[in-house]
Amino acid sequence: MGPRQDLLKTTAFFISPEKPRDIVVLITRIALLLCLFTSITLVLYVSFSNRPYPFTLFTSMNRKISSDQQQPHQPPDNAPTNISHLLFGIGGSAKTWKKRRALSSLWWDVNSTRGFFWLDKQPDDDEAVNGYDTEAGISLPYRISSREWTRFRYSSSRYAVRIARIILDSFNLEPPSVRWFVMGDDDTVFFTHNLVSVLARYDHNQMWYIGGISESVEQNVMHAYDMAFGGGGFAVSYPLAEKLVKALDGCLERYFYFYGSDQRVWACVTDIGVPLTREPGFHQFDIRGDPYGLLAAHPVAPLISFHHLDTLTPMFPNKTRLDSMKTLIEAYRVDPGRILQQTVCYDRKRKWSFVVAWGYTIQIYPWLVAAYDLHMPLQTFKTWRTWSNGPFTFNARAMPADPCQWPIVYFQDQVEEVGRSGTRTRYEFAESEKTCNRTDYERVMAVSKIIVSSMKMAPDYWQKAPHRQCCEIMDRGTIKSRSMKIRIRNCRQFETTSI
Repeated sequence: MGPRQDLLKTTAFFISPEKPRDIVVLITRIALLLCLFTSITLVLYVSFSNRPYPFTLFTSMNRKISSDQQQPHQPPDNAPTNISHLLFGIGGSAKTWKKRRALSSLWWDVNSTRGFFWLDKQPDDDEAVNGYDTEAGISLPYRISSREWTRFRYSSSRYAVRIARIILDSFNLEPPSVRWFVMGDDDTVFFTHNLVSVLARYDHNQMWYIGGISESVEQNVMHAYDMAFGGGGFAVSYPLAEKLVKALDGCLERYFYFYGSDQRVWACVTDIGVPLTREPGFHQFDIRGDPYGLLAAHPVAPLISFHHLDTLTPMFPNKTRLDSMKTLIEAYRVDPGRILQQTVCYDRKRKWSFVVAWGYTIQIYPWLVAAYDLHMPLQTFKTWRTWSNGPFTFNARAMPADPCQWPIVYFQDQVEEVGRSGTRTRYEFAESEKTCNRTDYERVMAVSKIIVSSMKMAPDYWQKAPHRQCCEIMDRGTIKSRSMKIRIRNCRQFETTSI
């Protein structure tokens, strides 16, 4: 049989098999040919496709892949940012743990706040928290920093290296659903509700470095004007943290000559190319003396943090620093977004000027003062390093030596909710060591307390363009039982705060 006859026979077999067994063989061969064709096609597709990792979709969810191929840690989530999306990394030490955790327990909610206080070594077990046997203080979560930090050189502050690596230690915990890493010190007080409302304005899928600078120009000149000062706290979005932790150890080697941990982190973030986004609610409090002037004239922004409280005069008269902070936080919890927000109104009949810093203090001037002056802090403090009268990173009014040029001051001593959406705060007259005996001052000091009513700030208030609210003197300024009433409200259309 010749080759031509063999070819015809084979072709006949595919077209018209003679036996049933031949049909099975035919089907098998066709299946094999299809498998071969599919395999060749897939190999060619993989070889010439533009997709960098064509088999990513087939990778097991439990299998770790290389960093170059790693998929985003967080699944797409369009839900609004909340407290569970924040991970705090607080720098502390075994030496300061017992003293400062009492302050930390005022703001840290063990049921909702995520993160750890990072210490240099195991602290002594002691259930007393600086005289406060509070479960919150005892239950504050802490971890011991990795000893990796000890291998880095330094020029002045060895512990700054450890504090700088807290963001790396926190990231390596691989916490789920984290959008923001928030850094601070163990003497930082965070107002977490307001911090969440601020961070919610930013796209956490982008690289953000958010914080505040020092109040003292000398500190910014010495360190940097575009650096987030660590005591006031700062926030790093997940994408930036992911890049930062890979570069951090190299940065620590390069920038060993910097003094602080925040300066080391700033230098590394700068190398990555991300600038500081400033939020005025972060307060480093690089000041000495009495913070009253700053607190009574807070910028139009939510209060986010305090620092250095143990070096400042207590916020409230006749109270310790810790009790002062407790008093302020009680008001904050009633209406978080409104705390310290300043409003100005006038009793035009008496020619009195009222300045309300909600939840903290009221000032009355027995003459009319322009709003732009009242929004400027009284300088009741000095610079951090040299105890000088400035300069500061904001304008300030000099505190007059003559008590007849001072405002009459009242401090908040009671706060309560009214229904579901209202609040009422009471402010008591504060005696001063120096008083003015003029008649116009005596008329004001006849008012012993002021009652302030307001509606709670809307949850989205700070998501909009910032705007001061207005206030008005109630009951036509009637003084009854040595008390007056003020109402804070939204400004009416075309209403201005002017003399």
